[in-house]
Amino acid sequence: MTGIEFGLDTFGDVPEDDRGGMLSYGAAIRQVVDEAVLADQLGVDVFLVGEHHRPEYAISTPETVLAGIATRTSRIRLGSGVTVLSSDDPVRVFQRFATLDALSNGRAEVILGRGSFTESFPLFGYDLRDYEVLFEEKIALFAELLNETPVTWQGTTRAALTDADVFPKTDSGRLRTWVGVGGSPESVVRTARYGFELMLAVIGGAPDRFAPYIDLYRRAAEQFGTTAHPVGLHSPGFVADTDEEAKETVWPRFKVMRDRIGSLRGWPPVTRLEYDREVAGGSMYVGSPETVARRIARAVRTLGVGRFDMIYTSGTVPVSARLRAVELYGTKVIPMVRELLAEG
Repeated sequence: MTGIEFGLDTFGDVPEDDRGGMLSYGAAIRQVVDEAVLADQLGVDVFLVGEHHRPEYAISTPETVLAGIATRTSRIRLGSGVTVLSSDDPVRVFQRFATLDALSNGRAEVILGRGSFTESFPLFGYDLRDYEVLFEEKIALFAELLNETPVTWQGTTRAALTDADVFPKTDSGRLRTWVGVGGSPESVVRTARYGFELMLAVIGGAPDRFAPYIDLYRRAAEQFGTTAHPVGLHSPGFVADTDEEAKETVWPRFKVMRDRIGSLRGWPPVTRLEYDREVAGGSMYVGSPETVARRIARAVRTLGVGRFDMIYTSGTVPVSARLRAVELYGTKVIPMVRELLAEG
């Protein structure tokens, strides 16, 4: 099983410089571009950036940042992780990613999601009470737009379209499209119904527990008569020269972010014991290259996924540590995982 693809993902966390000061939003975005260029040079397959509308993150328009990356890279595929379709317009999303596809010479892909954070809904004038219908209607429209032929569509969340042709077209005639799913069986079935690729966002607990979702995706695709593509796994991680360095670099910053988010969702503060448990056997791939490679290989082998994307930024981790993490992932982790999988 050596045909697996490997990606890196960032939400554009605003990092520290190497003197402990915080980068500006502009500098943080430029830093992400530099990291993507390095990933391209090192042979990483995919680079993803997420969409957020919170002060901790610099990236709110993934396709804009990806367009900048496209002009400085030559081979790495570029995508969102994720695009919050529910609070966006499907026509504009298609147009922006088709434009990215042109700039990158066919390297664009999009991962659609409902959004685990909800700041974008009031920001763009949407009612959270429409959370479900917004995604259902918009993904249906997006599926039509992907055919790159005139679209006639009617729903309740935007104006109807009658024989509307949308430009630009992609050179290939089809934009690669995934749906990010965090644990909803209904979302898995919906993804299969439209024939989209499934990206499992596994951010906690043993990855083995998601095996039933992959089975559901395959069974649903068979029933709908669509294609069950190789599934992707998307999880946080961080690579440093030693296990201790990786864990101690991430822990204080992870706790700040996790507790800040948890306070909004009614979660208790995270403990060091919980963190260590996730690092040891859960879905945080934090450690030396060998440790991270062995844990990725185990997850890939157990679930039979065709792609692994690692969220390599965690809070204010310093710039130099982030660059080193990208370097180690490309030069050591990926080759080790391929070797381990080839051994069976």
